[in-house]
Amino acid sequence: MSGMKAKQVVHIRDVRFVWPGKNSFALGIDDFSLHRDEHLLLLGPSGSGKSTLLSLLTGIVLPSKGTIKVLETDMKGLSNAARDRFRAEHFGIIFQMFNLLPYGAVLDNVVLPLYFAPKRRARVMEAGGIEQEAHRLLTALDISEDLHRQPAAQLSVGQQQRVAACRALIGAPEIIVADEPTSALDHDRQQDFLDLLFAKAHEAGAAVIMVSHDPTHANRFKRTQDLRELISLQEEVS
Repeated sequence: MSGMKAKQVVHIRDVRFVWPGKNSFALGIDDFSLHRDEHLLLLGPSGSGKSTLLSLLTGIVLPSKGTIKVLETDMKGLSNAARDRFRAEHFGIIFQMFNLLPYGAVLDNVVLPLYFAPKRRARVMEAGGIEQEAHRLLTALDISEDLHRQPAAQLSVGQQQRVAACRALIGAPEIIVADEPTSALDHDRQQDFLDLLFAKAHEAGAAVIMVSHDPTHANRFKRTQDLRELISLQEEVS
């Protein structure tokens, strides 16, 4: 895979994004890069632009100006459908609100990305099988086997967060994006989650970008960035 050979997996340059509406706010990023095998913690409070940054990075929204390249692919050059396929194939995303299918079984939620990502699915099959890998990931994050076939809605908030993490990790995506992934976990489970995250990222040679408001995680990351130094926010004059 050509993207896996590229040392720089993300490059954002001279980007500007404007929220629509009168007296809206604009976000600017002059230069940002993420490299293969790099583990980056972005720290910032609510309102610092983290949700918009992650949406731009994963191609959910496009910049008004500037370029965003992921695995040497210009996100602006892809159609909406192509960006959706690209996101499913190359990103493992842990959403802050989890985005699980509430009435779907835990196992079904974990394996869901594989139906939209043929390369991730193939990697799991080569490693021993889809259901087996899902069981392994869930067990590693202390989701007992008797819960694997239960609806996700029956789990606690912390359990749902761990299921969302397993869904992001399955199939060894090249870039793992985690939005406040430990907010509902106690200290020990936070450490278990980070251990698994880094182990799976290392196995896949994947980059990790995690956003949090909690600076105590900084000692687990080789690189830490204050969002307020990376992102500029200003009010647009209409």
